[in-house]
Amino acid sequence: MQLPDNLAYADTHEWIKVEQDGSLTIGITDFGQEQLGPLVYVAMPEVGAQLKRGAESGVVESNKTASDLHAPVDGEVLAVNELLNDTPDAINGAPYEQWIFKLQPAAPFDAAAFMDAEAYRKMVA
Repeated sequence: MQLPDNLAYADTHEWIKVEQDGSLTIGITDFGQEQLGPLVYVAMPEVGAQLKRGAESGVVESNKTASDLHAPVDGEVLAVNELLNDTPDAINGAPYEQWIFKLQPAAPFDAAAFMDAEAYRKMVA
């Protein structure tokens, strides 16, 4: 299982990358996509939507199940990965390259509120 050290991880299986401008890039972890199997659909939030921490922000679906995506922090959706509309299974082949949405957090990101790679690995073991 891949787990890049430069990301933060939520217990709901999203990864979070803090960008240089303070925005966040969010996707689903390798473990999360592995549990779902080949993805057939990704519902993403609308650009400009105001999300609340922990609120449902989208859905990833496979042939066998669906899983909600959750906003890691309060913030505004800056962009969504339009590529996933046509090829949702791109996440399966590259879960840390295929982001789902970008968020401008309402407050500075607090990495201490999330897991690092080692803690996430222990959680899913």
